[in-house]
Amino acid sequence: MDFTLSEEQRELQKWAHEFAEKEIRPVAAEYDETEEFPWPVLKKAAEVGLYGFDLYAQTQADPTGLSLPIVMEEICWGCAGIGLAIFGTGLPLSALAAAGTPEQTLTWAPRMFGTVDEPKVAAFCVTEPNAGSDVSSLRTKAERVDGGWVLNGQKIFATNGGLADVHIVVATVDPTLGVRGQASFIVSREDHKGIRQGKKEKKLGIRASHTAEVILEDCFVPDDNLVGGQEKLDGKLERARTGGHGRESVALRTFEITRPLVACQAVGIARAALEFATEYAKERKTFGQPIIGYQGVGFMLADMAVEVDAARLLVHRAAWMAGSGQPFTKAEGSMCKLKAGETAVRVTEQAIQVLGGYGYIKDFPVEKWYRDAKIYTLFEGTSEIQRLVISRALAGS
Repeated sequence: MDFTLSEEQRELQKWAHEFAEKEIRPVAAEYDETEEFPWPVLKKAAEVGLYGFDLYAQTQADPTGLSLPIVMEEICWGCAGIGLAIFGTGLPLSALAAAGTPEQTLTWAPRMFGTVDEPKVAAFCVTEPNAGSDVSSLRTKAERVDGGWVLNGQKIFATNGGLADVHIVVATVDPTLGVRGQASFIVSREDHKGIRQGKKEKKLGIRASHTAEVILEDCFVPDDNLVGGQEKLDGKLERARTGGHGRESVALRTFEITRPLVACQAVGIARAALEFATEYAKERKTFGQPIIGYQGVGFMLADMAVEVDAARLLVHRAAWMAGSGQPFTKAEGSMCKLKAGETAVRVTEQAIQVLGGYGYIKDFPVEKWYRDAKIYTLFEGTSEIQRLVISRALAGS
């Protein structure tokens, strides 16, 4: 067991950190305030190779599975909102790669990212007003018609929703089968009529990331845009109808695959807060000495450091397991997501406490990190859902 990063991984880490330091941190507060999508930063990321299909293809070749989490931690150390703008396309890409045909992946994956000169984004549309973690309650319907499918429904909380060129939309094709009666569809804003952006959400944190409703009204998509193809869907539905073994929905499988990649973003936020609070405590003096010398502050920082490292180790274990093809038999993906999300909230809160009143005002970045951190206990499975998955793994069910 060797915890040392390879020379290539260290170079990757340094590259991402320098980009975060030079291109992201200087504009993080501005985008947090305006809530605009950071297209200029995304274009710069594309120009240097930190945004694009090639990045995912290259990092997937790393047998340790750590390359992409390392990059994501550094970028989100810069700003999680801008980080989600850069990496939000990874979620629909994962959904397509997990369930799509090779032809669909080759056709649509590059379109998700666009070009260096004109970068684009993609969206994964699952959540609905009455269906969050309970994906079996989805009401968006896909009806079979000659030559394809017609989609109708409303999606909410979609990262890049409506802004994206490519949307992967999860819909119900047979409502009698629950989650096993669902399928995913590739919907392009440029190619298909009947898809539009609804309300853009105004959020507590990650405000540089675009989150919006996606409305589908008699949206026709051709047969070729059924993720995985008709034969695969027919087999799945037949097994479900005859009581045979059915696999989880694309949504649930995608979330399980991406949990380490979400968790490493939370680690980046927590680490940023820890580093800032530590430096502040070294410089801030009361009664003639730096406040880090007082146990009330020093012990708090010590606990923060332990929690950040513990979260990162859980993330790296899960990422290594995923990279080496090992299943999460003990809910290792949910463990790292739970720990990292809860750690980010707690550590950023403690960073505010270390700074006192200065931590509560916008002159210092810790209040922003605190707001950004909260989403990591909510999206792609709340902390309670992660605990449910872990407890079921313990029960062997």
